[in-house]
Amino acid sequence: MVDYSVWDHIEVSDDEDETHPNIDTASLFRWRHQGSRSAPRGSRSSHIPLLPQSVFNVKQTDEEESEDQKEKKLKTFVERNEKQIKHFGMLRRWDDSQKYLADNPHLVCEETANYLVIWCVDLEVEEKHALMEQVAHQTIVMQFILELAKGLKVDPRACFRQFFAKIKTADQRYMDGLYDEVESFKERVRGRAKARVEQAVKEYEEQERQKRLGPGGLDPVEVYESLPPELQKCFDVKDVLMLQDAISKMDPTEAKHHMQRCIASGLWVPNAKAGAEGPDEELDKESGAGEGGGP
Repeated sequence: MVDYSVWDHIEVSDDEDETHPNIDTASLFRWRHQGSRSAPRGSRSSHIPLLPQSVFNVKQTDEEESEDQKEKKLKTFVERNEKQIKHFGMLRRWDDSQKYLADNPHLVCEETANYLVIWCVDLEVEEKHALMEQVAHQTIVMQFILELAKGLKVDPRACFRQFFAKIKTADQRYMDGLYDEVESFKERVRGRAKARVEQAVKEYEEQERQKRLGPGGLDPVEVYESLPPELQKCFDVKDVLMLQDAISKMDPTEAKHHMQRCIASGLWVPNAKAGAEGPDEELDKESGAGEGGGP
């Protein structure tokens, strides 16, 4: 039975390479396990039995690692073993997985599970859905082994063979529970990836908006969309005389409001055409002649 808490938070490292256009690759998702949670009564996964008590004892640590320590530990582990972790993540047969872990027992640890979680979300962001589902299966396999070790109070490296032995003789209820966990995990991955894309798009759009801001701090796109259709047409065709004519037919207060916003956004640039009469002159006739401008 896999008992894990929901993701508390996601941290994104700014120095990681991008793996998707305009989408930052997450490098330090932390899937923190904070003790067991009880499965809902009546659910199939709540009936998954643990294996018999192992003779191995788990090594006790003097104190819990801090989040920074876990982060550095994960980064170092991945730098050394990323290729091997990815190989395990793409294995499909139970026997192949068992043999690979037997040959590489150092992979049987929380860092491998954490990296597989990160990779699953990255794959979903990159729209590599089939590969994400394969890696998700292996993520839950590793997590089952870790939860088994936690329940038996043994080192995970000492019990992964027991897990695969159980798989070979497991009843349908046990396997249904495992696959339920896989499907639940895939849904979490899809939700996390969707949220990450939406956040990245939001940040990208805001960055682009900041770049567009005119001298008065207004967005020319937003100002343009707020203009009456007759003024929008003038800017579409870049016709100063048409704009001047449209302004002259408007209520002076409304016309001045729109032109001031156009200037503040950079949509209209005063004095762009020296000596040419612009629509701002229409606004300033009461106070004296103004100088021309251009869209």
